[in-house]
Amino acid sequence: MTLEDKTYHTAVLLNESVDALCIDANLTKKNGIYIDATLGGGGHTKLILSKLGENGKLIVFDQDNEAIKNAPQDKRVISVNNNFRFIENYINYISKSGEIEGIIADLGVSSHQFDTDYRGFSYRFDAKLDMRMNSSSNITAGEIIKNYSKEQLTKIFKEFGELDNGERVAKEIYNSKGKIETTKELCECLNKFYTAQTERKFLGKVFQALRIEVNSEMRALKDLLSGSQNILAKHGRIAIISYHSLEDRIVKNFFKEANDSGVMKIITKKPILPKEEEIRKNGRSRSAKLRIAEKL
Repeated sequence: MTLEDKTYHTAVLLNESVDALCIDANLTKKNGIYIDATLGGGGHTKLILSKLGENGKLIVFDQDNEAIKNAPQDKRVISVNNNFRFIENYINYISKSGEIEGIIADLGVSSHQFDTDYRGFSYRFDAKLDMRMNSSSNITAGEIIKNYSKEQLTKIFKEFGELDNGERVAKEIYNSKGKIETTKELCECLNKFYTAQTERKFLGKVFQALRIEVNSEMRALKDLLSGSQNILAKHGRIAIISYHSLEDRIVKNFFKEANDSGVMKIITKKPILPKEEEIRKNGRSRSAKLRIAEKL
């Protein structure tokens, strides 16, 4: 899979997010150190590299063993096959805090992960309930369904799926333990909760909740934000693209607290949204929100 293969993942808000880093501002910026915390298909990485000077560096993170193969073969690129939650530890290992000029993170699941049937991210395919972004990790969606208590399931469906009927959904799944091993079996177990008209929205929330729990996405995002604040250089910028209210709320609140405490300055009072043309070309960009902050 190459960077040119747009079937892997189409980068969202590409120009807006990379422009936010102000790489072209001066020579220091052009030859600075940048981080693409979510390599994916490499769209943001490729555009950042096109703006970097010959002495610039780009560190790319991705915990997905398939995605990390998209890292460009370029002497300016350092690839890290790990979760971006460890961003501060890694930077302190190879460099030092206060040197990073810019960070981009395009959160959520890549198109490739959604469209690869055996990964179990989508209810569109019948597959084992996996949903691991890092295929080496121990916990899967199937194991959560098999081992979690009714109270634990209720919590994740209410908190991560934002389902008003999360308790009923959890009870239905809990009472069907041992009978749910695939995405299809999960959908069939819950078919009384949705119609043909509400299927996409309802199942989307169920699968989102399980995926977030499997990958500890909210904790990882909080670790990314706190770590980024510590490693950014003076006037260094961070651009975060989120896709659902849970992510966006965490980013928004973190930036506000950092702004109020005088550590960072919010650049986007309101999030930047995809233009209609981008949404027409890539429907998955519809829910994207870009927020930007600058280290003071």
